[in-house]
Amino acid sequence: MTVTIYIPGDSGALALGADKVAKAIELEVVARGIDARIVRNGSRGLYWLEPMVEVATDTGRVAYGPVSAKDVPSLFDAGLVDGGQHKLSLGNPEEIPFLAKQTRLTFARCGIIDPVSLDDYEAHGGLTGLRNAVKMAPADIVKQVTDSGLRGRGGAGFPTGIKWKTVLDTAAEQKYIVCNADEGDSATFSDRMIMEGDPFVLIEGMAIAGLATGATKGYVYLRSEYPHAIAVMNKAVRVARSAGVLGKSVLGASQGFDIEIRSGAGAYVCGEETSLLNSLEGKRGVVRAKPPLPAIQGLFGKPTVINNVISLASVPIVMDKGADYYRDFGMGRSRGTIPIQIAGNVRHGGLFEVAFGLSLGEIIDEIGGGTATGRPVKAVQVGGPLGAYFPRALFDTPFDYEEFAKRDGLIGHAGITVFDDSADMLKMARFAMEFCAIESCGKCTPCRIGSTRGVETLDKVAQGIEPEKNLALVSDLCNTMKFGSLCALGGFTPYPVVSALTHFPEDFRPVPVAQAAE
Repeated sequence: MTVTIYIPGDSGALALGADKVAKAIELEVVARGIDARIVRNGSRGLYWLEPMVEVATDTGRVAYGPVSAKDVPSLFDAGLVDGGQHKLSLGNPEEIPFLAKQTRLTFARCGIIDPVSLDDYEAHGGLTGLRNAVKMAPADIVKQVTDSGLRGRGGAGFPTGIKWKTVLDTAAEQKYIVCNADEGDSATFSDRMIMEGDPFVLIEGMAIAGLATGATKGYVYLRSEYPHAIAVMNKAVRVARSAGVLGKSVLGASQGFDIEIRSGAGAYVCGEETSLLNSLEGKRGVVRAKPPLPAIQGLFGKPTVINNVISLASVPIVMDKGADYYRDFGMGRSRGTIPIQIAGNVRHGGLFEVAFGLSLGEIIDEIGGGTATGRPVKAVQVGGPLGAYFPRALFDTPFDYEEFAKRDGLIGHAGITVFDDSADMLKMARFAMEFCAIESCGKCTPCRIGSTRGVETLDKVAQGIEPEKNLALVSDLCNTMKFGSLCALGGFTPYPVVSALTHFPEDFRPVPVAQAAE
């Protein structure tokens, strides 16, 4: 009987030595004459346990981790192929507390299937949503997505159905679906995990979007820093095309839809939708003024749906289980689940998919396990480099778009970076301004000049030069950038700066000369 061994090919696992583990297992299988099949699956998102090796047994899958190449001989000696006990034994992966507490809808197949096997995908519920959509009128598909309450998971939280309806109602000979996979925020990796671990769910979501709006062409705009995701997505598109999921007809429908994978050149600002469109068109990645909205005049001047990876990957579950099923998860206007990415100085870093509503404190202390250093948590930044810093006093904030906005924060792409009490918030505020200055497209003055002046002014504060006057100037700069910038890069940079000033004022006081000398 052939035994199946799963070894992640996910970038995070590769960085931790998964390829070396796979090679060692291959050699061991040959040396011991074992009939085995090795599957390079995606990661389940428990990165402190990667590389996590799983074996399929008669009683279910058994996991081991974190495994290094030198552990492999002893694993086989302990009976790996039968799920034998070993010091690295984790048991049934579904029962690991970090996984057991999750509500996995979008990530239901990640870490379980062979990412580029369409048969595996279908065996685990894939393509059901698309088959349902093929039988429906475009307006009915849009209504189901609208009724589900699904909002953009890329950061803005704009209702997905409303965007789709605008494109559907705009007459044009050609329409496009653009997937924004330019995942550039710190502490974010959910897009990459989906593309490397379950690429067909993104393809299915884009095809449904095409049927719903009348678009026949789709583009996935991927950052060049994701070579493994690019390779997996290209292979998955070829498989989907040969199986009739993509091409002149979508699963036998009268409408066709096809996808191209495009790679960006690493500009953070190309995560902004209009800058991304310029880049796709072969132009410099510079922000466009709105209106016109991309839904009316987007790629090549045609009506365009631009959605984030997780937004599109959530659509198949809505079309499979129904709007009510999806809407029943969450709170307030934040419906469904959100893949929270926990990183930084944290014990259990990884991806945790759950319904909206969990408190920030529960995420950091219970799910993340506190800091990796064991020191007290000083601050967490939610929403990437443009997100606000929240102190422990705000850890009762529910993970919900509106609740974060009430406290001058933003969920963004749901990446969380944890800092212990050794963090210097003046340096963190300076970093935000510096990041903006480096990544600005340069089109608008508040972002281009304001961020540069912000770095200079915070440097003066750090040197003790007229701190009160310069801190007042920083606040004024933030106000100008927030309300005068063309896009979120300049407009959101004030969030980390102002939150650091508000919640950690002691870090902005000049250090006495005598103390500095020590």
